[in-house]
Amino acid sequence: MFESMAQILTETPTFETELEPVILWARLISNVFSPPVVWAVMAFPIALRDAPTQGQAILWGVVYTALVCVFPLAYIAWMVHRGKITDIHMKLRKDRLRPFLVSIVCTAIAWWILRLLGAPPVVPQFALFSLVQLTVMAVITLVWQISMHAMSISCAVVAIALLFGLAPALVATPLIPLVGAARLKLHRHTPAQVIAGVVLGALIPVLLFAASV
Repeated sequence: MFESMAQILTETPTFETELEPVILWARLISNVFSPPVVWAVMAFPIALRDAPTQGQAILWGVVYTALVCVFPLAYIAWMVHRGKITDIHMKLRKDRLRPFLVSIVCTAIAWWILRLLGAPPVVPQFALFSLVQLTVMAVITLVWQISMHAMSISCAVVAIALLFGLAPALVATPLIPLVGAARLKLHRHTPAQVIAGVVLGALIPVLLFAASV
């Protein structure tokens, strides 16, 4: 199954390569900055932020990454391999519902385990951010196809500002228009869906952070 997942993540459909090679950059950006990848990269510095030891931080990061990112992604890859989903980015709205349920359950389990392991509040809070974001995405997907990529990268940049300061957030900010442009170039979303993803993604961590203070 993991070989199939690796193949699905790296392959580029033949028709896109033949018709418009310039969109390869957009596919690369979409893959590198897909929501599971963004969240997995964020998990470890957040775990290290308040960890008493590096070993504990790695454990918390692995727990988060395995449950929130790897397991749901493996499920999606398996569904793509079976022909139940069109591709790893789930371009059809109907493709997204079952993977969302799997992701929500896995993320809720991650939040519970991180609390059980005694992780500093910021670590399970990050899992809660992810859980709320996934739930909001799932609800919106019932009626509209908001950009998950735009939402996750926007949420990540704002979370960086809240947790690590303005300077690193400013460095990461150009990723927001870059990811949005990639999704538009691939014709996966309308401008309204990308903009809505950016706005909503920025609001979620701000509201959750304000509620937790």
